Amino acid sequence: MIQLLRRLLSPWRRSLQLRVVTSTVALGVLGVSLIGAYLFQQVADGLTEDRVQTARLEAQVLAARAQSNFDSSAASADTAEFNNVAGDVVASIAPPPNDLSRYVVFMRAAGNTSAVRLDTVLSGGLRTSPIPGALRAAVSLDSDRQQVTIIDLDRSALVGEVGSAAWARSALPAVVIGQQIQVSTAGPYDLFFIYPMDREQTTLDLVRRLFLVGGFFLVTVLAAIAWLVTRQIVNPVRRAAGVAERLAAGHLNERMRSRGADDLALLGKSFNDMADHLQSQIRKLEDLSRVQQVFVSDVSHELRTPLTTIRMAADLIYDERESFPPALERSAELLNDQLDRFEALLTDLLEISRFDAGAAALELDQTDLGALVARVVLGVEALAARRGSTMTVAAPALPVVAEADARRVERIVRNLIVNAIEHGDGKPITITVGQNERAAAIAVRDHGVGLRPGETSLVFNRFWRADPARARTTGGTGLGLAISLEDARLHNGWLQAWGEPGKGSVFRLTLPRTEQSAIGESPVPLVPVSVADSDATTRLRPVRLLEPR
Repeated sequence: MIQLLRRLLSPWRRSLQLRVVTSTVALGVLGVSLIGAYLFQQVADGLTEDRVQTARLEAQVLAARAQSNFDSSAASADTAEFNNVAGDVVASIAPPPNDLSRYVVFMRAAGNTSAVRLDTVLSGGLRTSPIPGALRAAVSLDSDRQQVTIIDLDRSALVGEVGSAAWARSALPAVVIGQQIQVSTAGPYDLFFIYPMDREQTTLDLVRRLFLVGGFFLVTVLAAIAWLVTRQIVNPVRRAAGVAERLAAGHLNERMRSRGADDLALLGKSFNDMADHLQSQIRKLEDLSRVQQVFVSDVSHELRTPLTTIRMAADLIYDERESFPPALERSAELLNDQLDRFEALLTDLLEISRFDAGAAALELDQTDLGALVARVVLGVEALAARRGSTMTVAAPALPVVAEADARRVERIVRNLIVNAIEHGDGKPITITVGQNERAAAIAVRDHGVGLRPGETSLVFNRFWRADPARARTTGGTGLGLAISLEDARLHNGWLQAWGEPGKGSVFRLTLPRTEQSAIGESPVPLVPVSVADSDATTRLRPVRLLEPR
């Protein structure tokens, strides 16, 4: 689900044009909706007000006519005759049967106490009275004025059958005008006029459709305008990004097209000036680096010849040291040790020069990393014993095999273990080997001085020391971790460090299982966690436990 959501959101994150167009459409829809709703409400209120005013005037005239008809009638006190008169009066003010624009309801007033009771008269085929009780009460309280309300008239429930297209809408708003008239002998009666708002509702439906269609086309036009405007801005930015990517890939002659005198043209000109300056600086640095590489390589090679002569003489002196006085014997031993270190330094300098020149190459083969680690541990056993460190190797029961250059990986592991011995202060050292489907890893942990914040990014620098006052006791050259990092990069692997003062440090090498595979996640954690360590102890078996002698 999360992956699907990320894929759906990926175009949104990558495309500025999509975000601008989408935002414009969303804001356009919101603006059009608010303005359309306001205008529609104003139109509806205007139509309703106009219909109410027209209905008031017409109801006033019709009510006066009905009052005049009742006043001029010569009906006796007979109830049947009064009912006939009332029916005739209502028929005189009601529209023809096919005219559904008005309904008339004649009914006894709420406060009428006369003994003569007339029947309720409904026009237009109404079967029951739709007059709300609140309106009847208002007419009774103020009998001298018209009372107005608006109801939802459900004509499908009030008439027998639908006879024309005007009845297609079963419920629609209707204006109800009520006022009281006096019937001689029978007392006060309420006369109500119901005016369905068919035409007004039809008009509102038309206005609604026009608003919807107009709003749709307006938002479409806004989206098209936003797309065109952002395209004029985004396209140069995309071209600049493409040129920047090609520059980063090493194509230093790439430039942006810069035409005109607008802001985008100024951006292109500034970008090209920056590229020219960077190209000039990079070429200067390349020339300087090339000179330095040649110098280091030449010096390293040239030192080989005198070093060989010095080595022969030093070996002769060293072999005869027992016949020398004590001070001279000690000098011969120091001379031999420093010559060993000097030779190692020359070897590392030559290796660094190969990396700098891009001449380093891999000799890949299927390599058992567990066996390789065991071999390296045996090689540094004496050194660990002198320093008082206990080394524990933990690896899976099955072989951990990766396609790698065994010589270079062995050099990396040796440098990491020797570095742990150097800075482990005689405390235990743990070497962990692990693998998953795509990667294999070796982690070396010590419990020594550790690393301060920010030093994990410096520890792989050439000749860097965490504590310059700390003397090297293992004869290191200061290039071991730098060469190890280059070897890891040559394998498309990772070499990472973690450390905290007083808690030791961890160096982890992660390699792809095959040359074509990419590392997804390292199988061995970089930051030690107590629970993770205990779980790893149950899953891994010790390969060899080396105690100091």
